Amino acid sequence: MTEPTDFHVHLYFDADEVDLARAVAADIAGRFGTATGHFHTRPVGPHPRGSVQLTVAPERFGALAAWLPMHRRGLTVFAHPSTGDDRSDHTSHVIWFGPSEPLKTDMFT
Repeated sequence: MTEPTDFHVHLYFDADEVDLARAVAADIAGRFGTATGHFHTRPVGPHPRGSVQLTVAPERFGALAAWLPMHRRGLTVFAHPSTGDDRSDHTSHVIWFGPSEPLKTDMFT
């Protein structure tokens, strides 16, 4: 199995929660040195609703994963490694914080 180059942490939010998502993303970036992507207010790619991707180094992911359950402020968080196998990364190698949501994985054929 290929080791991940990094991990993607996706914060899911509805349009009225974008400010909350920005605050949580800023807290994560400040604590764990993540790069923050674009805040999408509607579904993009396999994601079922608004989301932002944060990219974290493998050596920092464990600390972030320990921190997230108590500090996600009610947002659902989808996390996965980046191994180069997008289908497996989004279906088999996943971690959910909060309730899981169905992804549109048919794009990974």
